Amino acid sequence: MSKASCIMVQGTMSGAGKSLLCAALCRIFAQDGYRTAPFKSQNMALNSFVTRDGLEMGRAQVVQAQAAGIEPDVRMNPILLKPSSDVGSQVIVNGEVRGQMPAAAYFKMKRSLIPDILAAYNSLAEAVDIIVIEGAGSPAEINLKADDIVNMGLAKLVDAPVLLAGDIDRGGVFAQLYGTVELLEPDERARIKGLIINKFRGDVEILRPGLAMLEEKTHLPVLGVVPYLKVDIEDEDSLSERLETGKTVKPLDIAILRLPHISNFTDFMPLEQHPLLGVRYVQNAHTLGTPDLVILPGTKNTVDDLLWLRQSGLEPALLKLAARGTPVLGVCGGYQMLGQTLADPDGTESGRAQTLRGLGLLPTRTTFTARKRRAQVTAEATAAPFAGAALTGYEIHTGRTEVEGLPFCTQADGTPEGCVQDTVWGTYLHGLFDTGELTEKLVAALCARKGIAPDTAALMPMEQYRQQQFDLLAEGVRKALDMDALYAAMGLARKEQL
Repeated sequence: MSKASCIMVQGTMSGAGKSLLCAALCRIFAQDGYRTAPFKSQNMALNSFVTRDGLEMGRAQVVQAQAAGIEPDVRMNPILLKPSSDVGSQVIVNGEVRGQMPAAAYFKMKRSLIPDILAAYNSLAEAVDIIVIEGAGSPAEINLKADDIVNMGLAKLVDAPVLLAGDIDRGGVFAQLYGTVELLEPDERARIKGLIINKFRGDVEILRPGLAMLEEKTHLPVLGVVPYLKVDIEDEDSLSERLETGKTVKPLDIAILRLPHISNFTDFMPLEQHPLLGVRYVQNAHTLGTPDLVILPGTKNTVDDLLWLRQSGLEPALLKLAARGTPVLGVCGGYQMLGQTLADPDGTESGRAQTLRGLGLLPTRTTFTARKRRAQVTAEATAAPFAGAALTGYEIHTGRTEVEGLPFCTQADGTPEGCVQDTVWGTYLHGLFDTGELTEKLVAALCARKGIAPDTAALMPMEQYRQQQFDLLAEGVRKALDMDALYAAMGLARKEQL
């Protein structure tokens, strides 16, 4: 029997706000003096992270761990699925690549991963007081319930009480919650200790009649109505509102190409915080315009996304801007695209053996292999105009890149990394803007090119800013929820009551 208490947050659908509710609960329990850790048995995401020991996990649990004030650990996310097509994903178990699988093949074998899930969970439960478990999608997917390992199936395995959250901002929240409860089996309904209405805007008193009727029909209490909280915390992959951001009226315009398989777009959150930088995501040549900087982000499928750049007309538009001297930054897969060639001799990246012409903006050549590099990195930028900026982050990529030009930075062990040619920069380093030093040097350089004075106001360091946002999130959720009922559901008394 695991020693930690637990609570599980499930949702009526994807995007109901489970990830942020779990982050809030992690922060609240940590504030209340409990050692707390997040857990999600199976995460499907293109935003991933490399732990200190070089293992790969989903960023949602990384954010939740940061909210709890503990170091991210791969036990918090034992299974990570990274979609590489509409019907297949790379399967990562305990931080290591298990293989590339079509959806049908994965569904046939996923129950065999239950021992891995339980080993991770039980090990984590020996180290903390409370585990906050995040579900996935909806527990009422009746075509998937038989082999469920992430919603009620997991709740049964670890004997977790459940909170069910619905998103009122999308409309139909009463039908969402009632319909989900009705589609559950009696033993599954018995696990639900309360309902949460999430993302509410307006006067909660207007909801009171509906809340009473919902409680009457489901025989479950509504534990809270959580307001639509405007906090700047990392989002899950494709549902992120960040990717829908249009042009903002700020002195400097940064265009990030929204690749079909975009990954780790969280790298650019620090840029969004800067008062001079307007950050937008672009999907076609018409909206690209004439930005001050173009960024090619990471991608789960570099070859397919390079072909998409050509088909969409973004490649010639980007090359025209680069020829005029517009700075271009490529990160990870975006860095690979900037080179002369991309060779996939065994089809490990694209599914068939081929060699493609790159964008030709950097003197590099990339060859894809099955081996994935995963490492946390500290480095110092050596390329102008970033020289001297301290960098921290991580590498997570397949492919070996041969560089003939100058490096972007030098790692702590003296290894050169990345490549620079004129105003085109490429690096494998995710999280490169987190220290803030690279951001400031970038802003100063772009301001100089545009002939404007850089803002002299000091920015809050990214980690301090992140912690501030966690506190704001926790405050809003704590005020909205019946915390006494929540603690009771876990069989715990609030520490101040002991």
